[in-house]
This record gives sequence, structure tokens and C-alpha cells, in this order.
Amino acid sequence: MRAGWDRKMAGIEESGAASAVARSLELVLKSRGNANVVFDVLEYLESEKEDEILSAVRACNRLFGTLLEKGELFVGKLPEENEPMIAANYTAEDQYKMWMRHRYNSCVCCLLGLMAHESFQVKESAMCTLMKFVSLEGKYPLVKVNWEENYNFPRELLKDVVESLLPAEDTSLLISRFQEFLDYDDVRYYVMTSVSDNIARVMQKSKEALLPKYQQNVFSLISSLNMPSQESDLSNFMVKQQANHEEWKVTKLKEHRRAFERVWLGFLKHKLPSSLYKKVLVILHDSILPHLSKPALMIDFLTAAYEIGGAISLLALNGMFVLIHQHNLEYPDFYKKLYSLLDPSVFHVKYQTRFFYLTNLFLSSTHLPLYVVSAFAKRLARLSLTAPPQAQLMVIPFICNLIRRHPACRVLIHRPLGPHGLTDDPYIMEEEDPSKSRALESSLWELQALQKHYHPDVAKEAGVINHPLSDLETDVSELLDISSYELFDREVKKKFKCTPVEFEPVRGLFGKKKDICAEHFVLL
Repeated sequence: MRAGWDRKMAGIEESGAASAVARSLELVLKSRGNANVVFDVLEYLESEKEDEILSAVRACNRLFGTLLEKGELFVGKLPEENEPMIAANYTAEDQYKMWMRHRYNSCVCCLLGLMAHESFQVKESAMCTLMKFVSLEGKYPLVKVNWEENYNFPRELLKDVVESLLPAEDTSLLISRFQEFLDYDDVRYYVMTSVSDNIARVMQKSKEALLPKYQQNVFSLISSLNMPSQESDLSNFMVKQQANHEEWKVTKLKEHRRAFERVWLGFLKHKLPSSLYKKVLVILHDSILPHLSKPALMIDFLTAAYEIGGAISLLALNGMFVLIHQHNLEYPDFYKKLYSLLDPSVFHVKYQTRFFYLTNLFLSSTHLPLYVVSAFAKRLARLSLTAPPQAQLMVIPFICNLIRRHPACRVLIHRPLGPHGLTDDPYIMEEEDPSKSRALESSLWELQALQKHYHPDVAKEAGVINHPLSDLETDVSELLDISSYELFDREVKKKFKCTPVEFEPVRGLFGKKKDICAEHFVLL
């Protein structure tokens, strides 16, 4: 009974607070004589109760939105609040608007602070109210603008909002809510310029130390930018300009790309947490490179990412490959770096599928030097000796495809006097440079050895080299995801024909037909 009574009283108290805020709002809007009541509304913004804060945010939204629309906030350089008004010859009207403008500034400061509130509902409500003020300040500017020479956008207010989205704590949920505002071309442009300035300041202050949560927030924000593909797409503006749009930077695609390039290069020139390297590299070729005026500037980031190792190195090579083939980047060490990634661990890591998918893509050109292709074929063959069966079933067709693309590599198969084992093989497995590995002097004896593998499918697949290879390549993409469970399941489900072991069926336990034992010990 007591708990129910407490909940009832709490509901009445909360309802009373909301009613009090609503009454205060109506009084301020009804008469300027009630202007001081605005302090009551602002006081609720600092309440410890979530419902009171939300009521106050809604009240501020309506109150200052109305005042902006009616032009009842001072326009121009705002004097300090304690500055004498009479000496400056301000009218009573001006003094009222200045006073209310100071209240508006206080409200904005409170709302910016609430974007760090523990309640997501409060943070969301505060952010959406601030973005409404951005829209209204653009339409009813609080600074004097010469419309023939300048363009108005409340950049400072938006900059404050962006900074509140990028604290040193996780705000990914709030950023995802903010993404709807990035559909406006002008908002997206000024967000990019604000983030660039913020990154430079924060990272300089941290002296290049890792800031995982901050950097994750920056990535969440800038990775959600949907860049226009052509200038005619720049037509959706939050703030409509009264001046000639042709001279406004926000209407120029090259300016958007310049801002996009600046924010990404500014972000990626600093060291990132390992998890962020992966996220950036995954979207690099689709979402970042196409919108850069000079994609080759990414080479420093990709080189640094490659040095980390593992999956990050592979993803970095994918970015380099795009730069080489689509943007004419010269990077002679590309295949040397890819070759160095081939070690026994590639068959036992979770990114094995992606690794071989990309490796197949990188080696798809028929214009690669013969020594490069032979080195890759030989190294994969050597690694396959100790690989699990599911990997061997993928690697053998992979090697055969390389030979099909480069017929000159057939010498690795048709070399009867070549090495027959590790002891007399001239190939240098430890050499990281494919040009020095001596692969062309060797042979693919490893595939012949796999013909005696315990798994019948592997032995059968390795036996393909005993016959002339067809010109049609094997689609290795279908073999990349084979697991040991699938191999076992496939064997279990195989149907075997019953093969008789005797020409004359056995009748008894100890002998054949007409045998004395068979006559007396008959199988039932």
C-alpha cells in the first residue's frame, strides 16, 4: 500500500512540475511584464529529475523558437550583461531584447551541457532543440548580414553542437540520431569543417596519445557522411540563402570534396586503435576514396596500417590495390608485401576467407611477372602440406588457376628431373622477396605428395595435375567457406554401394555351402 501511495504521489509531483513549467511558459509568451518568469523555466533545466528537465527543454524549444520568429531577440554584437545600457543610448525595446538574448544564450549553454546527461532521452531532446535553433538562427539571424556579400549560417552554434557530440566517452547512439541532420547539404558541409578543427585541437592537446572513445565518436560521425556524386545533387539546405547561391561554397561540389578530404586526412594522420583501423579499411575503397580529389594521399595511412600485421595488413593491401589499379599509383613493393603475409597462420584465422578472396583478386592479372606467380604458387603448395583438409581443397584449385592464367608456369608441373623433397629443393621458403625465392627452379612436388593424402577428396583434387589442365578456371569463391564440419558431414552422408567380398555368399558361420560346419552352424 505504501509503495503504491509513493508512486502515486511521485506522479502527481511530476505532473505538477510539468504544469508549473507550462504555466511559466504561457506567462512569458503572454506579456513582456512576465519576462522574469523565464528564470523559473531555466531553473528546471538544472533539475535532477528527468521529467522536469524534459518539460523545461520542451518549454525552451517553444519559447525561444517563438521569440526568434517574432524577432524579439537582439540582433548584432551583444553587450556584456553588466554593461551600462543608458550611456549607450539603448531604447527600452533594445534593452528588453538584449536581456532576453542573454537568457537565450544561457538556455543554449544549458542544452549543450544536457547533451552529456546520463539519460539518452534528455540528450536527444536537447540536441534536437539545439538543431531547431540552428535552423531558426539561419532564417532569423542574430548577426547583421550584408546579404549581397555574405551568406548566413549559424556556424558557431553548430560547431558547439558538434563538439558536444565528440566527448571522451561513447556517444555513438546520439550520433546515430544526429545523422538525419546530415542529409542537409549545408549542415553536412559545416559539420565537416567543425570536425576538422576539433580533431586538430583535441589531438594536439593530447600530444598524439590514443583517445579510443573520442576517435570512435569521430569515426561514427564522419563515416555516416553521404557525399553527393554531382553538383546538381546539392539542393537540400536547412538554411535558405537570400543572396546569389552561385557564389556560396556550400553549393560547390569541389568545396564539399575538399572539406571531406580534409576531415578524413586530418583524422587518419593520427595513430588509431586497432579496431578502428579495421573499420576504416573496410569502407575505404567504397565510401572514402571515390570522394577524394587526390586519393594517392592515403598511401601514408595505408603503409602505416600494413605495418600492424594480421587482418589489418591484408585490408591495407586492398586499399593499395585500389589505388594502383584505379588511380595509377606506383607501388612496386605491393606483391612483395602480399607474399610476406603467406604463412601457416592464414589457414587458421577468422579472416581466412577474405584473405584468399582478395589474394585471388590481386593475382587475377595476366600481366604479372612469371617469377611473382611462380613464387606464390610454390609458397601456397608448400604451406598446403601442413594445412587442414578444408584449406587444401581450396588451395589446390587456387594454384591450378594461377597456372592456367600463366601457361609458362606449367614447367613447375612438367619437370621430371626436378626436386622430390625438401632436402634438394632450391626454393627458399624463408625468403620474403619473391624475386629471390628461386621458385622457378623448383617444381610443385608438394601436389604430387598430396595425392597420397589420407582424405580421399584431397588426394583426388591433387591428382588433377596428372592430366592436362583445362582452360576453364575453377571458381574458388565456392570453396572459401568450406569447414571441417562440412567435410565430415559430407562423408557421413555419402551412400556406398554394397560390394560382395565373396563370389559365393556365405551360408554359415564357419564355412561355405556343403561345408560340414556350415551345415550344423547356420546363420539365422
